[in-house]
Amino acid sequence: MSWRVFTRDIGRLARARKTWVIVVGVLVTPALYAWFNINAFWDPYSNTSNIGVAVVNLDEGATSDLTGSVDVGAQVVEQLENNDQLGWQFMSEAAAHDAVASGAVYAAIVIPADFSSDLLSITSGEFTQPALIYYVNEKSSAIAPKITDVGASTLDRQITQAFTEQVAEAATQALKNAGNSAEQGLLTARGDALSALDEAAETIGAARQDIADLNSGLADSRDTLSSARATLDDADQTLQDVQTAIAQAQTIIDEAQQEILVFTDAATSAYVDGVTALANASASVRVSMTDLNRALQQAGTGVDTAIDEVSAVVEANAAAIAKLQEIVDGAGVDAETAQRLTEVISALEQRNQTDQKLLADLKALNSGVADTIAAIQASVDAVDSALTQAQAAATNLRDVLSTSVPGLNRAMSALSAAAGSFSAAVQAQRGQLTQADLLLAGLDTQLASTSNALTSLDGDLASIQDGLGVARTDLVALSAASAWSGLSTLTGLAPEQIAQFIAEPVQVDETVLFPVASYGSAMAALFTNLSLWIGAFVLMVIFKTEVDAEGVAGITVRQAYVGRFLLFAMLAVAQGLIVGIGNLVGDIGIQTVSPVAYVGTGVLVALAYVSIIYALCVSFGHVGRGLCFLLVIMQIPGASGLYPIEMMPGFFRAIYPVLPFTYGIDAMRETIAGFYGAHYWRFIGTLAVFVALAFLLGLVLRRRWRT
Repeated sequence: MSWRVFTRDIGRLARARKTWVIVVGVLVTPALYAWFNINAFWDPYSNTSNIGVAVVNLDEGATSDLTGSVDVGAQVVEQLENNDQLGWQFMSEAAAHDAVASGAVYAAIVIPADFSSDLLSITSGEFTQPALIYYVNEKSSAIAPKITDVGASTLDRQITQAFTEQVAEAATQALKNAGNSAEQGLLTARGDALSALDEAAETIGAARQDIADLNSGLADSRDTLSSARATLDDADQTLQDVQTAIAQAQTIIDEAQQEILVFTDAATSAYVDGVTALANASASVRVSMTDLNRALQQAGTGVDTAIDEVSAVVEANAAAIAKLQEIVDGAGVDAETAQRLTEVISALEQRNQTDQKLLADLKALNSGVADTIAAIQASVDAVDSALTQAQAAATNLRDVLSTSVPGLNRAMSALSAAAGSFSAAVQAQRGQLTQADLLLAGLDTQLASTSNALTSLDGDLASIQDGLGVARTDLVALSAASAWSGLSTLTGLAPEQIAQFIAEPVQVDETVLFPVASYGSAMAALFTNLSLWIGAFVLMVIFKTEVDAEGVAGITVRQAYVGRFLLFAMLAVAQGLIVGIGNLVGDIGIQTVSPVAYVGTGVLVALAYVSIIYALCVSFGHVGRGLCFLLVIMQIPGASGLYPIEMMPGFFRAIYPVLPFTYGIDAMRETIAGFYGAHYWRFIGTLAVFVALAFLLGLVLRRRWRT
């Protein structure tokens, strides 16, 4: 029976040709609403350049040590001249006020005269917050002020970013210059330090060579002293021989005196023997005297040599002291080494004083040897004179024996006394030679100590030289150290890159999960659902919702409801096809992930909306039509069509889950931007629940049948 109602209604429409225009209008009008709105909202922000915004630049610029001359206002004007996001218009302050008030422009931005100086105040420590002056006319449009607000905020952000970038670049450049200066200073200091270390090492090397030369000289001096001591031993042995000869001479003299006293009477007969003995004694004395004189001369020569050697040692010690003092004063050694060198110098000075005393003693010894030689020569002369006299007297021995014997006795006594004195002098000379030998032995010991001290000093200088080498190696290796690398990193800074990083430290790497190519495609879900709702509502207004009984006698209320619904459903399907296909073709061509799914969803949504509106209109009559109109008003803001539901007031957030648009729009968005899981089927299933509730209302719960 319901099918008969449907076919009857189709036949009536087919026979009434005048109604075809109405039917076509009912089918096309909702599509026109969707098409015009989608096209109008296709890319509204592409035309923001037509929104006039006045710009007034009063900035006088400023200067600071960090950034130099800065004119932010001029930079802003230069940037805005190349910016077409808004309709920037540059004019005077008075003209801008009039333009905003008259509606010629929607807003005006004034850059004050002290804007740059306020920005640069951050570099002086007396910060003054810079401010742009913003005028807006909210009477002209509701959306335009929001767009100009965004433009003003963007301009403020661009100014801040540009200023931050400029200051950061200047600061980074200053830091880089400081790093370059520090690096150059370190390189110069390293070069100077290396030169100083090389010079110190060279000086210490020269000092070590001098010490080696001194040691060699001391060794030679010790050899010379050893030779001098051997000479002194030879001289002492000679003096001992002289003493023996003198003792023999004294014995002969004593024997002669005894012979003179005992054999006075036999003097004549013993004349020849006496003369012979006297001649022999004279020869022996002469030989002994000659040997003694030669030994003393050799001893004097040895002493002169010792004097020369000791003088050389004293001069060598003085030179060593002067050289060591020069090292202490000018080598730049550390305090510990300088102290040790000073102690060595003091020891050398003390030893040099001792050597000078020894030199004085040797000179005194040399003078004593000369006096001894003179005394011996005098003795020789006396012996010669006595022998001459004895020979002269021997000739007249017999005549003058009685008178000459006493004189001879006295002469022999004098000769014995002279020999005793000479023996004592020789003994004294031997004592001087012994003392000289002891002095030379002490000098040799001092020279050995000096040599050991110089060897120790050479070891210390070698340690210092090795330390200087290690320090030089460490200094050369400093260029590879982390601190030097950190400094190289500092000098390698790129001011432009760092300034850009500080001005914009974070870049958003945007990944769109369900991209929508255009604003019109994003708005298509709302306008398509709205047009299908309006199209279903128009059907209830143009066509009767009550079913008459003509040709279908005995029809029940439910059969009548279903039969008329089939007619509305057929027209709703046609509306859904026209709207859906029209959105995909022509100049509109909205984005879809599946055109079939999009058109099919439009048909399902149209059927759902027509079932809801039909149930309300049939059940409540004009009140139901009013409810349908009220639902349109509430569903536009309450179904998350324009803005996220989270931005809406609490009332709309509360009714959001029970509005058909909520699920129709979301289902269509799935076909436009992309499917996620089973969301699409959940949205379609919820719409099916609304359809079931509508049939429950229309078939079971409505109060009465309308004829």
